[in-house]
Amino acid sequence: MQVTVNPSTVQGTLQVPASKSMMQRICAAALLHRGKTMIHNGGGSDDDKAALQIIQQLGATVTGLSNNSLQIISNGQIAPAPHINCGESGLSARLFTAIAALSNQPITINAHGSLLQRPMGELLHVLSQLGVRILHPQFPISLQGPLQAKDVSIHAGLSSQFLSGLLFALSASAKQPMVLKVHGLNSKPYINLTLGVLQHFGKPIQNMNYESFIINPALFAAPQDVVCTIEADWSSASCFMVAAAIGGELTFNRLHTNSLQADVAILNALHDAGAHVLIQDDTIVVASHKLNAFQFDATQCPDLFPALCVLAAACNGRSYIKGLGRLFHKESNRAASIGSMLTALGVPFYTDADTICITGVTELQAATIDSCNDHRIVMAAAVAALRANGPVTILNTQAVNKSYPTFFNDLCALGVTCTINNN
Repeated sequence: MQVTVNPSTVQGTLQVPASKSMMQRICAAALLHRGKTMIHNGGGSDDDKAALQIIQQLGATVTGLSNNSLQIISNGQIAPAPHINCGESGLSARLFTAIAALSNQPITINAHGSLLQRPMGELLHVLSQLGVRILHPQFPISLQGPLQAKDVSIHAGLSSQFLSGLLFALSASAKQPMVLKVHGLNSKPYINLTLGVLQHFGKPIQNMNYESFIINPALFAAPQDVVCTIEADWSSASCFMVAAAIGGELTFNRLHTNSLQADVAILNALHDAGAHVLIQDDTIVVASHKLNAFQFDATQCPDLFPALCVLAAACNGRSYIKGLGRLFHKESNRAASIGSMLTALGVPFYTDADTICITGVTELQAATIDSCNDHRIVMAAAVAALRANGPVTILNTQAVNKSYPTFFNDLCALGVTCTINNN
């Protein structure tokens, strides 16, 4: 599917979808929880659907209720299952590979699309140290537990998702206090999100400056029914906030500025660039203004990178965004796909080690942009079109279903003219 977006301004009020980062973590916690979990404001993205399918394959019962709510019932044990399917979700692959290793039966972890190329080696290496037999180390990955909880170390520089998966699995299997040591951790906010979910399910884990985590089952609470409300997704909001900053005014409802989500950091970038941002309780208004170059370190929030690059392209002067090293193993090689997008739009830039320098321009060029099947490139390119001197056509836009299925519907509802071609 391809979509052509015409230069426009945005105006209106937006309720962005639920956080898939939180939704998938809560699904994992609900599977490992003995009892009932109620989820309100559940997400409907492809990644959310993958997580719900997986926990059912592993023994949980999921019932859809009214008003976008779900009920999950589990006995806290992993049911024998020949396989699970993670779709194209990197987070689900990392969480549920570790969780599947709790089973004493062989299990195969299937994937498709770009996930087939994303690294899993460090997680499998640590699982093997915990007594798990790795029967096939590449997708479709095959392994057999049960995982034996004990002190262990992991290098989490490539992805914090490896660590999140182990925290869920070890919190479910530890019988006595143990220490999980960590080296080179990036994306600390995502670990805060994992720890927050575990705490909500009665499993507090002690964080020793992100260098080690103490898992002590004696501190865990007795199982009881759990109620969760999924926050609005700051990753999805970030593109629309940039859209408002470069051309229009938008009001965002039910976004919490005290969120543990990494991408709440978009507010800092908008402030530094000079956009108008008004925050009142859980309502945020972002409006366009004269934008100036900014510097931002996206190492801890790499999903913001595409939107930040579009923001920089609309600023006066040279902006510097750090964290390129976090982009190579996303849905695409995101460093390369961002570069291709900027080139097509006529935006001067260069890279130096871990940083991209972008020189803002008065207007972007009309172009055709290949999203490389990356949902964040689709959204960033659509926002960039607002400042172009003609239509911008985006290829493979079906990728937005991964995180934000209604993205183009919402964009059009805010005053943007889009032409959708399903061929």
